[in-house]
Amino acid sequence: MIKVNSLINMLKKNKCNFFTGVPDSVLKELSFSLETKKNHVIATSEGSATSIGIGYYLATNKIPCIYMQNSGLSNALNPLISIAHKKVYSIPLILIIGWRGSPKIKDEPQHNVKGKITRQLLNLLNIDFTILRKKNDLNKFDKQIKLAKKNKSIVACLIEQGTLEKNNKKIKNNYYKLDKELFLKILLQKIPAKSRIISSTGYTSRELMYIREKYKFNNHKDFYMVGGMGHASSVALGYSLENKNKIICIDGDGSFLMHLGSLKTAGNFAKNNFKYILLNNNTHDSVGGQSTYSDKINFKRLSEGLGFKKFFSIKNKGNISKILEIFINNKFSSFLEVKISNSKIKKLPRPRDLIKIKKDFMKKWLAL
Repeated sequence: MIKVNSLINMLKKNKCNFFTGVPDSVLKELSFSLETKKNHVIATSEGSATSIGIGYYLATNKIPCIYMQNSGLSNALNPLISIAHKKVYSIPLILIIGWRGSPKIKDEPQHNVKGKITRQLLNLLNIDFTILRKKNDLNKFDKQIKLAKKNKSIVACLIEQGTLEKNNKKIKNNYYKLDKELFLKILLQKIPAKSRIISSTGYTSRELMYIREKYKFNNHKDFYMVGGMGHASSVALGYSLENKNKIICIDGDGSFLMHLGSLKTAGNFAKNNFKYILLNNNTHDSVGGQSTYSDKINFKRLSEGLGFKKFFSIKNKGNISKILEIFINNKFSSFLEVKISNSKIKKLPRPRDLIKIKKDFMKKWLAL
């Protein structure tokens, strides 16, 4: 086990004082420790974080630190290869990567796939890396950082679940009162039987599955986005274009912001059956509760700019049923913001038989 301060102090000794990245469950102790730091930027995507780090280097000639989950490494590939690579602009970067799906730790199918190829991907990119498992590994990483600074290259470390010592920080209440379980329960009661739900990764899909099982709602099928953060709206759009029934996309604020441009595509091309629900709790809920800063956004004006014909908002339990009925049954592409509390349902299940989920989701559609 490694103390977060030991890692941060080693980075600072190498004059690395700027941090940017996307929160990750493996690295949440790191992002908690950085939360109050002056030179810390929580980015909306890993590609954006990498680009912010590149900009910082160009302005200061100092090496930045960029943190992410290994699933997000794919988002960072473009700027890593086409800007920072040794054979392009040769910009030194330090990558701290949460290693989900590492061979030593049992994980979910989507993480196992990425975990298996993470080292191969770094090798393909010619990025030297260290696996941090104990304090002595910091010495090896320290040497690699010094070499990266000298050679103007990229260096990385991989950190597995449970490596960083916990700090037991409590997540702040976001002051929104509406309970997510209550909202999802009423939603499942209101939507027509032939509707389809495509739900975002993180807690959203797991909570939807939990509530469907708990209250025995079997009148429609869901497609759970176990990965692909930020892409739920695009999957829902593609599905809706070939389906006459209501297609409801349930997304989270972190996912929404990660690939915001996708919602402009949806606004342009969605038909009247496309219904988008944003569960906004202003936090990266499943990876530690860090702020997304979505509370600063006027979603009514934004949805209009994105091309949605109707906007709805739910802030308390008193008007859930009425607004949902209008939202679901109106004849236009619609955007619904639901301000929910960041309270959590304990011991959430995970989607297991993914092939069966896919077949069940497609089977009813093919039979219609």
